[in-house]
Amino acid sequence: MKFAISLFSAGHVPSSRRALLFAQAVLAGGHEIVRLFFYQDGVHSASANTVMPQDEQDLPRQWRDFIVEHQLDGVVCIAAALRRGVLNPEEAERYQRPAANLLAPWELSGLGQLHDAVQSADRLICFGGP
Repeated sequence: MKFAISLFSAGHVPSSRRALLFAQAVLAGGHEIVRLFFYQDGVHSASANTVMPQDEQDLPRQWRDFIVEHQLDGVVCIAAALRRGVLNPEEAERYQRPAANLLAPWELSGLGQLHDAVQSADRLICFGGP
């Protein structure tokens, strides 16, 4: 089965951990992840500047490592990211900001990527949100 997974909440809340565990279980079960789409506050999971306290799990790092290890498509909604100050080098330059905090393997793109993933997947699973 093919899954598209979307995360709407920041990396320090329980739904982010549940989403990561679900994604790991999907692959362990022999299924496919078409795309991971980070939207609304979920874009914070892609920030390279997130620092977690020593006694907490570093979920943004775990997400990055998971995406790299499994060569997954980790897409961050560009509108939500810009609104929250999550910028790749190109957007930091475009908006004349002093630094970028969105690095590989993440890629910025629009909601069309979520729509495309839904069309390619058998199931869309969403975590977090309003």
